[in-house]
Amino acid sequence: MATRTDDQSSENPIEVSFEFFPPKTEKMEQTLWASIEKLAPLNPRFVSVTYGAGGSTRERTHSTVKRIVDETSLKPAAHLTCVEATREEIDGVIQDYWDAGIRHIVALRGDPPSGIGEKYVPFEGGYANAAELAAGISKIAPFEISVGCYPEKHPESASFDADIDLLKAKIDGGATRAISQFFVETDNFLRFVDRARSAGIDIPIVPGIMPVGNVAGYLRMSAATGTSVPDWFKERFDGLDDDPETRQLVALSVAAEQVQKLADQGIQQFHLYTLNRAETAFALCHILGVRPDKSLAA
Repeated sequence: MATRTDDQSSENPIEVSFEFFPPKTEKMEQTLWASIEKLAPLNPRFVSVTYGAGGSTRERTHSTVKRIVDETSLKPAAHLTCVEATREEIDGVIQDYWDAGIRHIVALRGDPPSGIGEKYVPFEGGYANAAELAAGISKIAPFEISVGCYPEKHPESASFDADIDLLKAKIDGGATRAISQFFVETDNFLRFVDRARSAGIDIPIVPGIMPVGNVAGYLRMSAATGTSVPDWFKERFDGLDDDPETRQLVALSVAAEQVQKLADQGIQQFHLYTLNRAETAFALCHILGVRPDKSLAA
């Protein structure tokens, strides 16, 4: 385990996981691996690597997680979606992951290839949703399976009850952890957890924390995913479009408030969307009391 501050109980530790995306260029690859080397000594529970719509990043995702397996002591989780692939094709990817030594998959329905916010149509002969995908993964090999959840309801879902029912179906399929979509207001996440617990769901529900990189992009994604953005949040970043240094500091302060409030409410696991950069994720871990173990390195 990573070293923690004295006021943290060893019986009740904070655990973190990190999310990366497969790099497109040599420069981006250098940035990714510098970030992995920086974050590895924090001994995350796992690190996940995203997967593009229709397998558009399939080879790069596989290459990245394979390199993590081969060159580091980290435990990688490969994302996998249902988009634009038959069951046979997806099953082949699942088997390839197992053969490569990957033991954890993040099973997601995925966004339509036309983009977030567009109507999703299941691919003919494919898995219809993440619940079916989780069940398919479980039939192939005993993977650890994480799935997604939406604190403010999936934008295509008819109701919160329907969302909860789908999460139950994912668990029935083999899911053992739910990772949330990013959110701004911590109360929205805590209310979702209360709903899930009241419905008998007892797997870990891990908050996904996404520090702001590009404000306009963050707001577009928020609108597409049904994530509410309060006025105070927008005001924090007002006038910083051309000041990336200050914007990064403000983004860190907002995310720091989030993780501290959640930790104060007893949340012990955090999934940090790194955007392939280590600085903010490392700082948030420091705030949570997670310290590097100098004996660990990528």
